[in-house]
Amino acid sequence: MTYRLRVTCICGAYLKEDCVRVLALDSGASLLDLHHCIQNAVSFDRDHPYEFYTANSGSPFAVRNWITMEDEWAEKVAAFGRTQLKDIWPMGRKKLYYWFDFGDRWIFEVRKMRAGQGDETLSTPGVIERIGPDPQQYPRAGS
Repeated sequence: MTYRLRVTCICGAYLKEDCVRVLALDSGASLLDLHHCIQNAVSFDRDHPYEFYTANSGSPFAVRNWITMEDEWAEKVAAFGRTQLKDIWPMGRKKLYYWFDFGDRWIFEVRKMRAGQGDETLSTPGVIERIGPDPQQYPRAGS
């Protein structure tokens, strides 16, 4: 089964414009796959740690429920590689968040969209819709 995920950048040190990407991923894809897909979709460098967490609807800054409680980075990445998207949804009133670069605080809200006609023919993984430009991960001098 193919999932359509609406990924919205809701926070970031240099976020200036709306940035939404609709991604197609297989339900058996992992959170590690989702990390790579988001990075590709916004043209970021993979040069910082990241986390996935859930929070109640309304605020990504409310009480966070971390997807993994591993302390060591290698163990955390392995846990993300084992956690499949189909293990995440449904999640009721909670939402999934992807936090990349803890210093610059790039936070993306990830919502599973309702299945649509033609979803079975989507090529996965990949971006199927772009709204707004890629955010600048690092500002250029003079911009």
